[in-house]
Amino acid sequence: MTDQTVDAVDALLRDELERGDAILANARPILRHLLANDDRALFSDEIIARIRGMMQHIAAQLLFAGAAAAEAANRAAYVAEREEALAQALFEDTAFLAHAHALVLEAQLTERLQARSGIDAVLSPLVQELIAAPEPDVAALAMTLLAAQARFMQQFRRMELPLGELPGDLFHQALVLLREQDDRPPAAALAEAALRDGFDEAGGRLGLLARLVMALGPRASRALAIDHAGLALFATALAMASGQPRGVAVLSFADRQFARLALALRAAGLRQDAVEEQFVFLHPDTSLPEGFELIRADRAAALLAASAPTAAD
Repeated sequence: MTDQTVDAVDALLRDELERGDAILANARPILRHLLANDDRALFSDEIIARIRGMMQHIAAQLLFAGAAAAEAANRAAYVAEREEALAQALFEDTAFLAHAHALVLEAQLTERLQARSGIDAVLSPLVQELIAAPEPDVAALAMTLLAAQARFMQQFRRMELPLGELPGDLFHQALVLLREQDDRPPAAALAEAALRDGFDEAGGRLGLLARLVMALGPRASRALAIDHAGLALFATALAMASGQPRGVAVLSFADRQFARLALALRAAGLRQDAVEEQFVFLHPDTSLPEGFELIRADRAAALLAASAPTAAD
């Protein structure tokens, strides 16, 4: 194998990353347009409907907190009067759209993997093992995650996104939007304080996933087998091992993002056979380019860093 061969594979993967980046960059403006359009019949796609439902659920939660702080006599009316404006502000926030988009894609793929490959949507073999782990802290964390993952799948079906499941930066931004939209500043301040007091990012599903991967320590590579870890833990472990935001790692599971996924798996330290095994589950009709085994982990990480899309693009 010559340096020319390595360069050819490198160039192929870099070109595929650029094409994937263009798709991801165009996805956000399209989502904004579809979500802002009032003609629901023209845009009945499941992803759009679920993202819309999640944004409206966030708006309703914020406004019910505002109604309680304002001591509104009719809280339902208070929320109904303001919900559309706040939901619209959320629709226009790129970071919120990106986060909801990644969650919807994750849940959809989780259901497909269960139907197609028998990978349980909630209780993966790895989580089951960790629940029975001799370390009490790890076992308790795994059990808590099991409940959180079950709730996540239920919330996906109901098109809900609880405030407590938001990453910290998005939770803060949600409160900023509430403050900007509320016509009663004192009540908005009280609602914000109450919501902040009840927020625990580490206790949300994403926080639990990250904590469990870190608790595995040197055994964290066990989470890089999707059939053993399940999609949720796999996505978190892959993001952490490849140095990408979790949302971007989830987007790499989508069609036409095979270069990003392959490079992420290589950057995470997986050998050729292990990378191919993950492709069997995620992209069964896609083959790795000839010579991919020549791409070292550090080179894969460098290609990903040079691409550097964010989940909020």
